[in-house]
Amino acid sequence: MVVTSSEAFYEAFFNALSFTPIFRDNFILYHNDKRPELGYIVRYTKARHYDIFLGNYTIPEDFGITFNIPSTHMRFGTVYLGETKFRLANEAVSSFKPSSFFVVENHPKGRQVWYKGQHFHGTEVTIYAPYFKEMIQPEYGEKAITPYEFPFNITHRYLPLELVKVLHQIERLASSPALNALYIDSKILECLAVITAEFRDASQNAFTNQYALGAISLGKNRKINLSHDDVRAIRKAYEIMTERACDPPTIEHLSELVNLNPQKLKGGFAAMYHSTIWEYANSIRMSIAANLLSTTDRSIEEIAHHIGYARCANFTNMFNRTYQMSPSAFRRAKR
Repeated sequence: MVVTSSEAFYEAFFNALSFTPIFRDNFILYHNDKRPELGYIVRYTKARHYDIFLGNYTIPEDFGITFNIPSTHMRFGTVYLGETKFRLANEAVSSFKPSSFFVVENHPKGRQVWYKGQHFHGTEVTIYAPYFKEMIQPEYGEKAITPYEFPFNITHRYLPLELVKVLHQIERLASSPALNALYIDSKILECLAVITAEFRDASQNAFTNQYALGAISLGKNRKINLSHDDVRAIRKAYEIMTERACDPPTIEHLSELVNLNPQKLKGGFAAMYHSTIWEYANSIRMSIAANLLSTTDRSIEEIAHHIGYARCANFTNMFNRTYQMSPSAFRRAKR
């Protein structure tokens, strides 16, 4: 069976999870009453305009969905736990691992698979083409971004920090009455404002640098060109730091693992992802910490050690800078 719409894709996905919908005032809760250990997905939706999914769930059985969807939509989010593999037609197998992602999908077709026992936790936003045509362009005209300005079906593995912060704000209020339609509408607009500012400010930005080659600066007076091999090495370094964020290798060891000299690695990483290697690893660590604070009763000290901090005070300071609140305050707000 081939699904031919986003709604049909979601229906097949929830059926495979054995989740049934419960309609609340401002969201839909999907879960299985008989198997609460499988977790849940919270959905905020406006038909034809957008969907927001906040999930923390486990796959009950192996399954796959074949899709051929004649539509255009912008999709982005953060994945704290889990990995799913998918293949778009005429493309190599790709996957989502714990990180952020951004993609504009135009008539996507292919197959996506999940495996029994995989656990996922994350936030995903999908904005559909009619929203831009009916709501954004009449109001803001050329000032606002459209999905057609991005290359189609290319997954970017980095989101601007301001966009990640908006996603965290949405997640913090999951299932809360405060997360009403007005608030959701405002956050969708805020996301698009951040994306517009990032994409329009310069030809070299957090999006274009992930698929465009060119010269990068190493210091004030030195520029070098990144070859295709260099870009592949930097992407490999990104994957390593994603997987080992809680126990990251040194820059010297990382450069050996990807066979690229440290200076080019650091400069290329910053140019492609608008973040230093350590800033990126730390953003993953903070996301993992936020997940543990929200979903477990582990002590703050245990969480600090789990994500690689020898001193709890250092973890608390970094968490405070990231979320503008202490770990204990974050835990109270989530619950």
